[in-house]
Amino acid sequence: MTTTERPEPPRTADERTSLEGWLDFHRATLALKCQGLDDAQLREASAPPSGLTLLGLVRHMAEVERSWFRRVLAQEDAPPIWYSDEDPDGDFRVTGEDTAKDCFAVWREEIARAKEAAAGRHLDDVVARPGRGDYSLRWIYLHMIEEYARHNGHADLIRERIDGATGD
Repeated sequence: MTTTERPEPPRTADERTSLEGWLDFHRATLALKCQGLDDAQLREASAPPSGLTLLGLVRHMAEVERSWFRRVLAQEDAPPIWYSDEDPDGDFRVTGEDTAKDCFAVWREEIARAKEAAAGRHLDDVVARPGRGDYSLRWIYLHMIEEYARHNGHADLIRERIDGATGD
């Protein structure tokens, strides 16, 4: 895994720059929580009965990036990678065939594709999510920041359990 530099969100910027800055900050935070761990450690569950792992969080966030930016915002036909109707939490469940290298590569690719999907759009652009209503790009950014912040809290606890490392 590569060394992660976490960008500080701007303190005085326009709304879009601020939203993108906070989203990039939280993306980097998840990477930092995983940095320095081997494949086995990334697969360690938080605490029974939970099976939540850092690698499962990375897989989940790849799916969330894919869903909101590609399927919803860009209206792409981008089927789920790891979950299905039969296994709606499949993204959290790491299998023996999954490698950290591959999971992180997928996550980084989905982040890159998310940035492409949002480029050139306005915060007030609205897209329909069939059966679920309309969403602005602003709402998607805010939701993604919330999603990462919540799961980064989980990542804090999992990482501390693995090797005692704490931090923001």
